[in-house]
Amino acid sequence: MPIPAKTKQAMAANAQKQPSGGTPAPAAAAPAAAPEKQAPKKSSEILNELFSHGVTCVTAANGSFPVKDDTRALLALFSNGRFLVSSEHKFDGRVLSFEVLARKRRIQVGKPEYVPVNLIKAIYDRASKEAPPAAAADDDDGPTDLAQLQMQIDYLNILKRAANVKVSDIHVVVGNEKTQIMFRTNGMMQVEVENSKDWGEAFVRAAFASSDISDANYAQNEYQAAQKVGDTPFRGSHGKLRLPRNVLGVRLQFNPIAFGSRYLVMRLLYADDDPDNAGDLMALGYTQRESDMFYRLRAVPIGIIIVAGPTGSGKSTTLQRNMISLLQERNYELNLITVEDPPEYPIPGARQMPVTNANTEALKEQEFTKALAASLRSDPDMLMIGEVRTLSAAQLAFKGALSGHGVWTTLHANSAPAVVMRLRDMGVESFKLLDPEIMKGMVSQRLFRRVCPKCRIPVTQQPDHPAVKRLKKAFGDFGMEQSFLKGPGCPACDNRGVKGRCVVGEILLPDATFLELLVKGETKKAIDYWTGDLNGRTLKDCAVERMLSGLLDIEEVERWCGLLDERPVY
Repeated sequence: MPIPAKTKQAMAANAQKQPSGGTPAPAAAAPAAAPEKQAPKKSSEILNELFSHGVTCVTAANGSFPVKDDTRALLALFSNGRFLVSSEHKFDGRVLSFEVLARKRRIQVGKPEYVPVNLIKAIYDRASKEAPPAAAADDDDGPTDLAQLQMQIDYLNILKRAANVKVSDIHVVVGNEKTQIMFRTNGMMQVEVENSKDWGEAFVRAAFASSDISDANYAQNEYQAAQKVGDTPFRGSHGKLRLPRNVLGVRLQFNPIAFGSRYLVMRLLYADDDPDNAGDLMALGYTQRESDMFYRLRAVPIGIIIVAGPTGSGKSTTLQRNMISLLQERNYELNLITVEDPPEYPIPGARQMPVTNANTEALKEQEFTKALAASLRSDPDMLMIGEVRTLSAAQLAFKGALSGHGVWTTLHANSAPAVVMRLRDMGVESFKLLDPEIMKGMVSQRLFRRVCPKCRIPVTQQPDHPAVKRLKKAFGDFGMEQSFLKGPGCPACDNRGVKGRCVVGEILLPDATFLELLVKGETKKAIDYWTGDLNGRTLKDCAVERMLSGLLDIEEVERWCGLLDERPVY
């Protein structure tokens, strides 16, 4: 006869109560086996537990990651990652959006714990009572939340990574779908970091917020400039975050772009590796002959000396080293005043006057002119002008030279002779450009990549290379024996084929005849007179000299100076 289902259940329950030996259990043992129910915790106990050991509510109005009031009514996130959500709003879109945003900003978020909505309200009431009133006043300029502080750390890490390999510029492109960070090393651009668009926008904002000199507010759709100084801490970091030791500062240019949101370019300014030889021009790549010519220019008491070249050609570094040498040679017994927008490198012994509080180009020109005029009234012996950009600055520079001062400055021009034409194009009067007592010297320079001496390839091993054929046509067998092509790369050059850069420049000390020919527009005659009667050397001549000494490869020379078998065109 089959056993009924209820009987089976009773038998199974009774078997569970029996000990293993089969002896019936004492009657008192049965109630002891049932677990006692714990009394529910009071709200105050739960709050004490949540806020124990210094834990704070980061989503509170005074927290490090505040949220909107309607979102705050649904959830609470704590600094230890505990994430409480109203049980009535498990699938609310605002809760899901908050989780996505918090994780994108790299904020610790644990698994949701669902609680009554009145507990969420009690959490924020408790958080408002425990808020330290002086915390905000202590750090007005600092990060508003932990995410911004984390982005400052990311920003600093990128700078450290770049500084380790002496990157000259960092390019941050925030596109529609992703962010790319590119390093310019030895003049070459390479992608180093890729991340999300949201991360890139936060990175750019952190870079702006960390600057010491900038506009009052960040404007995503406007062109803005800023600067970070190396010896000041990041705002809001309580002095813990600073630039790498070998970085003097960072110049930042923020640009809006199509097919994206922002394009940031950061120029890194490095300290001298050898402060004792801070004025050494030969360390930059200049030859002994060229260094001697600079010495003659520094000995000039009055007149204008102009260093020209495109952006990133090392003009500011050349100018700074000449000014350091000038002060050392004069035993610091002269008053050197500089006007810079902004000052890039320190010049010990000089009075460096910055141009600040200028947000527009018109205002910058006005402030720069004002600072330059003030420098002329400050009893200078020598003036250094960071860059002549406008006619008003050029006129004041010539005014300084005409009033008996020496003036050093930079200018954007293609070559040393083109300096005169560039000034004439700006509107400087011809009679000033014709005077050799005013126009004392013009320099034009570029930064060439040095070929790696470990993996460079002698041109005799690749006679059919197009550049080698042009070399032979221009210089014959003499050039073939002493020149090289860039190699495939090796560990010594980080597999790049080049290692570092050096300056190549042409230096022109004009006389009246040269200036007259140039101002009249007889450029070819002026160049022939310079390279002939004045024993001058063009940029191409100087680059070829370094090529034949094995310092540069032939393709690098052609990159800056044109094909080797071409005759110069004036």
